[in-house]
Formats: sequence, structure tokens, C-alpha cells
Amino acid sequence: MNIAIMTGSLSKGGTERVIVNLTDYLVEKGDSVSIVSLLVAKEEYKLNTSAKRYIWDLTENETKSGRIARISNFKARVDKLNGIWDEIKPDLVLSFIGKNNIMALLTAKRRGIPVIVAVRGEPKEEYYAKWMQYAARHMFKRADKVVLQTKGQQEFFPETIKNKSVILKNPLNTQFLIDPVPFDEREPLIVSVGRIDANKNHRMIIDAFSNIRSEFPEYKLVIYGDGELREELTEYVKSLHMDDYIKLPGRIDDVPNTIKKARVFVLSSDTEGSPNALIEAMCLSICCISTDCPSGGPGELIKDRENGLLIPVRNTPKMQDVLQKLLNNLHEAERIAMNASTTRDIYNPETVLDEWRKTLKGVVNTGNRDK
Repeated sequence: MNIAIMTGSLSKGGTERVIVNLTDYLVEKGDSVSIVSLLVAKEEYKLNTSAKRYIWDLTENETKSGRIARISNFKARVDKLNGIWDEIKPDLVLSFIGKNNIMALLTAKRRGIPVIVAVRGEPKEEYYAKWMQYAARHMFKRADKVVLQTKGQQEFFPETIKNKSVILKNPLNTQFLIDPVPFDEREPLIVSVGRIDANKNHRMIIDAFSNIRSEFPEYKLVIYGDGELREELTEYVKSLHMDDYIKLPGRIDDVPNTIKKARVFVLSSDTEGSPNALIEAMCLSICCISTDCPSGGPGELIKDRENGLLIPVRNTPKMQDVLQKLLNNLHEAERIAMNASTTRDIYNPETVLDEWRKTLKGVVNTGNRDK
């Protein structure tokens, strides 16, 4: 197969990690892969050397200024994408997230190329403007397949789109297929991993831990990741006089070996699709606490009090209560952590990536029959 994958960039996020893992797998199976991204981010995952890279954003010289020029720039981007499709001649375009999905349907689909669109987050957040929600609910009818992460995401769409949707899991990065650290060798450490922005709501974890820290003086909270709120939260921690106990060290490359000795992982997001960070922590057999946020990803991963703990979104007192009880009952934390480790069987990369490839191949074969 000759596959083109359309995305914003390969910046170090959950969706981008899926794209890189999928690219490696497709190349390994003998497929040709081209990454068509809007731009190149400052820090990106390393792309397979066999994959080609195309950029469809306009250069400074190609961009016109002024309000009226917005239409000209939009048309120029469409023309640039069409030129890329003509050069690649893909059997299929697999597009990820928001406006990219709309642009893929406006360009590749109109040129007779099969298009699969992938929704990664809560649809009302990913398609935040009214016109985008309208476009998603109507234009996606033209897609050959709609890839979703959770059943909750399906509820956003009309029946015609639900009927052509498929739920595909995120493949676990092979880095996380390491032996879990025995629980009695774990450190008094609570961790969180993810982009530090408003949606991740790390302030809730900070407040919950701060309120009980004096009861558990040996514990530290470390929030790994970067984002627009990292500096603000660092100052907030200082204002609480908690900077000896709460750290925000920034982004890390070796997540599994950095967090594997933690006793507790916390996800505090307001919305999520199927959060990679939570999946990975569960696969490392860490006891996980997560908000039960839309579109239902954590709720589909966690059976409350069996393989993890669910709390309501933006409920700091509940987060505090659950964390306090857990730290006071490490036998319970260990039991939950051991149950969480079975997640690695469900998200086995070979199995999950094979399902992705079968979906792509099915669309390609249908398209060839229709020609």
C-alpha cells in the first residue's frame, strides 16, 4: 500500500506517537508511507528514515497579509495539498485531528483518493467552533471510514457516520513492555505525565496533594511534561511553599524508566480521548487515579477500584480523599496496580497495529474495486 498520513506535526504528543509507531509498522510490512504535516515542530519524534515528509503550510514568501488575504491563503494551502497528492499518488489518506480531517476531505477525497479521518479527543473540544462541528457532522459522511477511540465519541455523530466508524486502540509503545518493578521496591512517589495546559488541569493534583502532604512527609509529586502553564504552575507551587515536595521538571525522553518506580499515577484531565499516558502507566503496573472525563476514555480503561480509581472531573476534594485513602492502604494500591498490568495484553502493539493495518487495507481494497 501507498499510504499518506496527514497531521499537524510530529511534536511529542499522544497522537503523534501513534503516527510514528504506525509508520514504523507499515514500513516494516513493506508499505510506502508519506507524512504530510502542516509544519515541523521544534521538538518532534524521530520519523522512520524510509518515510517521506511533506509540508503543506505556506512559507513566509507564499503568505499574503491582510483580512482579505485569508481567502487567498486558504486557497493556496488547498492548491499546495492537491499538488502533494498529485506527487504522492497515495492509495489512501489517513488524516488525524480537527481541521486536518476537513482539509483531507476537501482535497484528497475530491481527487478520488479514499480518506480515513481519525478523531482523537472529545469531539466538541477537537471541533471547538460551531462551523467545525457542523463540518464534522456533515463532511465526515464523505469519509471512507471514521476512526474513533471510544464509544463516547460516537455519540457526537449522526447515525450515518456512526455506521462507518471503527474504534481502534492506541498501540502501546514497545518501550513500555518492560518488567514492572515489584511494588515493595517502589518509591514514595506520585507522578503525572502530559502536556501542561488548562485541559490537563494539573492544578487539581497540586491542590489535592498539598492538602495531605503533612500526613505523608516522605512523598513527592512530580509532574512531567511541558506546556503553556508550566511556568505559572511552578510559581503557584512556590506560593504554596511546596517546591521541595512538588516538581515540574519538564519533558522527558525515557518515560517508562523514569516513572516505573512510582506508586501512584494521576490523570486529572477535563477531557480525553483514550489517554496514552494512562494506558502506559497501567501497563507499567502503577496504581492509577483518573478523572472520569468525556469522551469516556478513562472510564473504558478503568474498572473503578479493580484496576484503577475514577473520580469526577474537577473534583479536588474527591481527588484528595481518594489519594489519602490510597496512601494509607498500600496493600490496596498494590492490588489495583497488579490488576492494571493486564492492560498490556489488550494494547499489545503487534495486535493493535495489525488492526490498524487491516482497516487501512480494507478501505484501499474497496477503493480499488470501485475504480
